[in-house]
Amino acid sequence: MPHPTESLGEHAQHLLDRYPAPFLLGLYERMVVIREFEEGVKFLFLEGSMPGTIHQCQGQEATAVGVCSALEEGDFITSTFRGHGHALAKGLSVESLLFELFGASTGCCKGKGGSMHVGDMDKGMVPGIAIVGGGIPLAAGMALAYKMRKEPRVVACFFGDGAVAEGAFHEGVNLAAIWDLPVVFVCENNLYGASTRVDLVMRNERIAERAATYGIRGQTVDGNDVLAVHQATLTAVDECRHGKGPVLLELLTYRRTGHSRRDPCHYQPQDERDTWLQRDPIDRFGGLLIELGVAAAGALDQIRADVQTRFQDAVVEARHQPLPTLADLTTDVLA
Repeated sequence: MPHPTESLGEHAQHLLDRYPAPFLLGLYERMVVIREFEEGVKFLFLEGSMPGTIHQCQGQEATAVGVCSALEEGDFITSTFRGHGHALAKGLSVESLLFELFGASTGCCKGKGGSMHVGDMDKGMVPGIAIVGGGIPLAAGMALAYKMRKEPRVVACFFGDGAVAEGAFHEGVNLAAIWDLPVVFVCENNLYGASTRVDLVMRNERIAERAATYGIRGQTVDGNDVLAVHQATLTAVDECRHGKGPVLLELLTYRRTGHSRRDPCHYQPQDERDTWLQRDPIDRFGGLLIELGVAAAGALDQIRADVQTRFQDAVVEARHQPLPTLADLTTDVLA
């Protein structure tokens, strides 16, 4: 939104001066890739084409894209069981991710991770950790290694609001705080830990307020505004890279789907859903791009059509990928 002292034209020019048009279009396309991937995967699971289960992130695209677009090539992320969006935002291809969900040996984790454990170390993403809060102490440990090696790298650690109730949250954040470790703790607050609303399990109005108890900076951000997330993460990453971290970012967002594939979301009040769906991150950002003159509506429609075509082509490929063999049981195993 424009600053109160800015006209709409001044605000638009300010954004265009800060963010080149190709960068803005890239953010939009990456969010659309995540949305179309998740929507396509939902139907593939419903028809029984894929093994396992899924935890999806429709509606949370701006958190993943905004954070990962602010990281540098050598930076890492840790993720959760809801990690498809994080993976795509961090640079994993639609094909490698989809092959993994089909259980193929050509997938990003050779068919051994599945939906809940996607990742690629070459892309800077530790395979997802399904234990709630499990990635938080891991991220602190990684950041400690970077500091001891004097490497100017940062870890962005994704977790949900439910993880804040885990002991691992306190332990990991406190460790990072007392040693000034380069971690950006990214809480995707979608208001629900499984089916329990966050205000039923904590007195604080904002999760970011908890940062003060560890002596670090906390910030609450509109998690459905990709540029707001990007800018907040840029600032936090810069602080971490210069020894002023860690930082706790609370990104307010909302998932359009259930906790897992069999969850109909009956616990979400309809008026609440309606309010959040009107703040859809892709629609909002698409409207901004049109307003700025970066792209016409037809161009945005074409981006979506191209993404849908790529996904369908990847599905055709995925159905013919090789599965792991019995011999693969003893590979990639450490004792």
